[in-house]
Amino acid sequence: MLDIAANGTRGNIKIKDISRRQGISVKYLEQIITILNKGGYVKSERGPQGGYRLAAKPGEITAGMIFRLMEGDSSQAPYPEDEMSEAPYSAVCITTILWKRLSDAVDEVLDGTTLADMLKWVPGNRLTEVPDSPEYCI
Repeated sequence: MLDIAANGTRGNIKIKDISRRQGISVKYLEQIITILNKGGYVKSERGPQGGYRLAAKPGEITAGMIFRLMEGDSSQAPYPEDEMSEAPYSAVCITTILWKRLSDAVDEVLDGTTLADMLKWVPGNRLTEVPDSPEYCI
């Protein structure tokens, strides 16, 4: 999504170009793009000038929207909130409250961060250039 946001001002982006720039296999990107397309975050266009583009402006798409589409709910709580009274021990209920607070904090960051925000974090043209050697981010 960041690659499309960074390079989309020049027109539609081809998967093979994202693959080359980001060092991700075309097959894997096709799986990701299919999900993003069905979720309504990218639009596709066929033909010689075809490819993919964002379905909205980078400032309108949050990390939370993408995360939930790709990964589901970010909650890490051991019990759903409505089942907290059924937890076997009171310590588990307290732990659930802690995990709920953590989940809320993660959601706040994800929902408060847009693609436009993340583009500001990228130094230089690193999303528009092909790297000399692979870079790994964990």
